[in-house]
Amino acid sequence: MCLAAVAAAPGGARAQTPVAEAPQAAPADVGSEDAIIAALYDVISGPAGEVRDWDRFRSLFRPGAVLTGTGRGPDGVARARTMTVEDYIARNGPVLTERGFFETETGRRGERIGPVVALLSGYESRATEDGEPFDRGVNAIHLYDDGRRFWVIAITWASIPPGGEAPAGLLPQ
Repeated sequence: MCLAAVAAAPGGARAQTPVAEAPQAAPADVGSEDAIIAALYDVISGPAGEVRDWDRFRSLFRPGAVLTGTGRGPDGVARARTMTVEDYIARNGPVLTERGFFETETGRRGERIGPVVALLSGYESRATEDGEPFDRGVNAIHLYDDGRRFWVIAITWASIPPGGEAPAGLLPQ
């Protein structure tokens, strides 16, 4: 979830919002690896003025899941901000609604180890659906397949600066 532009702010110890039980997910959103990734990108995307369906977002995550935005502070020091799902919504929801935000997957690769799926998902972020990308990077997404559905258990993202290299096949050249 890129949102490096909106979420990767200077890190530091912060109180986190308690973990809530996930709402019931739409079976079409969690029935396969492809479905949950498509739902993940879809639910955070939308035009300015559109409030996102945060219950749908919550429904994709296993209770206790974490999201970590990475970046560099003004001093050039690497930073990471780890959030619960509720922290992410509180921090990014108003910004996504105010500015508009569209994130699309540009490439993916991964491995399955038993019930765990580890993915690298390239992304581009735009302020409007057909606008020029203002950010690109890679989401490292861990999924858990409990035999009934897929769950997101962790996402860590990193923007790739202009001219920076990403793993082959994840971002347009």
